[in-house]
Amino acid sequence: MPQLTNQQITSRAFLRPLYADSYFPNDVLDRGREILLRLCERIEVEKPADLTALYALTHAATEEFNALDGEFEKAGSAIETVAREEIAEDFWYVASAYGFADADVEELIATRDW
Repeated sequence: MPQLTNQQITSRAFLRPLYADSYFPNDVLDRGREILLRLCERIEVEKPADLTALYALTHAATEEFNALDGEFEKAGSAIETVAREEIAEDFWYVASAYGFADADVEELIATRDW
């Protein structure tokens, strides 16, 4: 995997508030954090030229979170309101850190089913 170069990303603790809540299992959160980091890697490698290209990448990452929701459920947890807000905020943070501050947060995660 390529080394991330964006300082805003390398210093970000993704999903941090969720780790403080025992309702959310750390091993599943770790997988969610990995999804976000892979999204950052794809952005750095593919360098999306516009929002349409960025949304294609974020939708793919959102699909991974859709699959991860089942893992939360198996662990007696879920992607509920607090988690939804935190995940959405991290998606927007990623978009903003890569120069897409005008991205629509709802469009970033438009393919979500959580």
